[in-house]
Amino acid sequence: MNNVQENKSVIELTKLSDREYKLISQLVYEKSGINLGEQKRALIAGRLNKVLRQNGFDSFQQYYDHISNDPTGTSLTTLIDRISTNHTFFNRENDHFEFFSTKAVPHMVEMMKGRSKKEMRIWCAGCSSGEEPYTLAMLLLEYFGREASFWDLGILATDISTHALDKAMAGVYYPENVNKLPTKLKSKYFKQVAGGNWAVTDKIKSMVLYRKLNLMREEYPFKSKFQSIFCRNVMIYFDKPTRKALVDRFARYTDNTGYLFIGHSETLGRDDLSYRYIRPAVYQKDGSNG
Repeated sequence: MNNVQENKSVIELTKLSDREYKLISQLVYEKSGINLGEQKRALIAGRLNKVLRQNGFDSFQQYYDHISNDPTGTSLTTLIDRISTNHTFFNRENDHFEFFSTKAVPHMVEMMKGRSKKEMRIWCAGCSSGEEPYTLAMLLLEYFGREASFWDLGILATDISTHALDKAMAGVYYPENVNKLPTKLKSKYFKQVAGGNWAVTDKIKSMVLYRKLNLMREEYPFKSKFQSIFCRNVMIYFDKPTRKALVDRFARYTDNTGYLFIGHSETLGRDDLSYRYIRPAVYQKDGSNG
């Protein structure tokens, strides 16, 4: 075999049959709630071909059988990582952050009046590589200033992808990503590191707790409710019944009159009565619902 033939054989993609795609799609849906649909087939085939080559699988059927018979769940985690990894950046959908700073946080402060503890809990569900929770941490410090030390400010950031969580916990980003932030926040809460990249300061890191969590769980391991939940650009991958069940679960963990932020390409259905519409992609829990 000459070099041209060798190179061709190395890069040749394994074909994903209708039956194999159905098996993998059903597995992903059952385990993560992600509804791939036929339009994602080429993307999925491309992303998973690398996994097949790295592990020596000759077909997607072999790969599926391996996942199904892996008692450790490691191969399933790899599959979900490949499927769910998406590009994001700082200050994405910036109007949410402006609303959070100018409207949501002042309201949450009012919510805490009369309570025994001065605490604020934010949940970033589907936090990806950490840009969203770190931005919220910066905004909280900017809002409270010197008063921040008198508050217990905590951000829980969860994702199903271990790859995304590893990147988030590292807190190191390319210049073009950080440059989307206001100069004030960049200069105050980042430090330049090797390779010209930027790292989040330890003070910001300490405010965010990262955990792996599958949003498809019937119950979440939380003892208290959140004053705001961010779940942006996650539900676009779910079908209507899955979205409805997820929003119902979010409502159980949202404080009275707390907020739910979703992506601008998403919306709550008319039968989602736990939250009322505030503005595009921002909802508030109806205080009468407990």
